[in-house]
Amino acid sequence: MKKEDFACIHPMRVRWAEVDMQGVVFNAHYLMYFDTAIAEYWRAISVGREKEIADLYMRLYVVKATVEYHGSAHYDEMIEVGCRVARFGRSSMTFQFAIWRGAEHLISGEIVYVHAAPEEKKSAPIPDMLRDAVLGYERTVPDAAAAGVPR
Repeated sequence: MKKEDFACIHPMRVRWAEVDMQGVVFNAHYLMYFDTAIAEYWRAISVGREKEIADLYMRLYVVKATVEYHGSAHYDEMIEVGCRVARFGRSSMTFQFAIWRGAEHLISGEIVYVHAAPEEKKSAPIPDMLRDAVLGYERTVPDAAAAGVPR
């Protein structure tokens, strides 16, 4: 994964509470790092429309999360967490993640969100405003976005 494909890269320092007895980041904390990067992503695409994007975010639900370990981060190291929307479906969006220590790619991951209408409690199309905000922010066009996914 290339850093230049990610518009959102969030630097972090590994904290003592995040490492195990071996001094490496405990595996579950990488999902927390992804979540922290997503918060920065939402902040970046929300400028000027914070309330509207926040309302949409509250209608997104995680249905799948994966983490691939290529290496380990250690206590007090600086890492960078990249976050981007890699794919749009009709009612879903897939975030892709990468974590680096310097130039070394340590972790890959993916989280799939489904947009749902809370009243009906079932999936609903991704709103145009959210799709447009993502497309305006991303450096690399998400799969299916250019092909005109049905809305």
